[in-house]
Amino acid sequence: MNFKSFNLYIIFLCLFVQLAGAQSTITGTFSQLANQPVRLEGFNGLGTYTIASTTCDNNGNFSLKYSPSDIGMGLIVSKDEKPFILVLSGENIKLQGEALAFAESIKVLEGKENLLFGQYASEQPRREQALSAWNYLEKIYSLDSLFAIQQTPKKAIEQEMQRIHNEDQAFLAGIDPKSYVSWFLPVRKMVSNVQAIAQYRTSEIPATIEAFRAMDYTDTKLYKSGLLRDAIESHFWLIENSGRSLDSVYVEMNISIDRMIENLATDEQKLNEITDYLFRLLEQRSLFGASEHLALKLLNETACTINNNLASQLESYRAMKKGNIAPDINFVKDCFAPAYAANKPQKLSDIKAKHTVLIFGASWCPKCGEELSKIAKLYPNWKAQGVEVVFVSLDDDPQTFKNFVGNFPFISQCDYLKWESPAIKAYYVFATPTIYLLDEKREILLRPNSVAQMDSWVDWFLVQGNK
Repeated sequence: MNFKSFNLYIIFLCLFVQLAGAQSTITGTFSQLANQPVRLEGFNGLGTYTIASTTCDNNGNFSLKYSPSDIGMGLIVSKDEKPFILVLSGENIKLQGEALAFAESIKVLEGKENLLFGQYASEQPRREQALSAWNYLEKIYSLDSLFAIQQTPKKAIEQEMQRIHNEDQAFLAGIDPKSYVSWFLPVRKMVSNVQAIAQYRTSEIPATIEAFRAMDYTDTKLYKSGLLRDAIESHFWLIENSGRSLDSVYVEMNISIDRMIENLATDEQKLNEITDYLFRLLEQRSLFGASEHLALKLLNETACTINNNLASQLESYRAMKKGNIAPDINFVKDCFAPAYAANKPQKLSDIKAKHTVLIFGASWCPKCGEELSKIAKLYPNWKAQGVEVVFVSLDDDPQTFKNFVGNFPFISQCDYLKWESPAIKAYYVFATPTIYLLDEKREILLRPNSVAQMDSWVDWFLVQGNK
């Protein structure tokens, strides 16, 4: 080994020793965990990962290590899968208790940030509960003529609310600003207070929404906090439940979406993960105006790259948005149309119904079977209102398809090409079931999220409208 190589070896050895020495230790003694496996998990965006694992000794003692790359929030999990949450701040932590499931039995013997976290986690919910109660009384003493004249109790209520607020702020201000909990606790407080704000402290709604918009979704502290999912959900739940009209809700959600994408544009990995989750969340809540805005915003954003799977989902909104004319579909291979006898339609445009429900699915999709069975029961009523149903299957086996659709009274068609089917590609289908409502000119009127939503549309616009 020459001198230069030897020096490099020494440098790498020193780095290795430094990194190894940088690890922190969590030790615990839990009387009910003798000889049981325990593991330490960390948060990574919307998911978790295993940092370390071990088995307790006969007395329930264990030791786990974590490194600087794991700094954030963590979970210690035992066999019962009931975790205990910890602050992984780089400090050594010592715990004692009976079992992880019995949080009230656990004591933090060492670990300053964990002691602060435990104290705030105990006190802050009680302060918030008291604030909500005092806020309720304040409204009574301000708005009810029977009490509005009573200035003494009104002033006392205001003073007590301010005292509680000051106490909370003093606690947070007293924490070392370089510590992880100094960032984590205010964010956790905001997320956990959303429902109380929407119900009891509506005056705080605008400021809270703005605080969510100001969050840095590229921040590693957020990504390692376990709060990312809750922050996204709470942000949009608060807008949805802020007492606005649906049109106003969409305006506010679109503003939030724009801010998030602008923030995430420099980090493609986080952009894809977070917007994919948000897109599915908005779809599940039937907030289609917002999910469409998100889709179009991402597709038009030239500063970032979205992955192929997400892009195909979003592209369906640009190509298949309401008001567009849906592509025609040729009914090749097998097509069953019990109601049409000898005049079976050869393509979608042959159907002369006032409205057509087009549903893409497959026998191997459990949800499809449930939804199609519901449609079969509703079909006579829909048909009487001028609504035809066409099921386009992604099956690849003729006998399986025939067995699946054998009792359906509506049109069922399959070309056995699965995801390579021209119809599937033309409609940008990325999941099953996917439903479209078309008018007689094949204009897209609606993208129902479920059969129940479609049936409500029939009842409201067709049945009630004809009375």
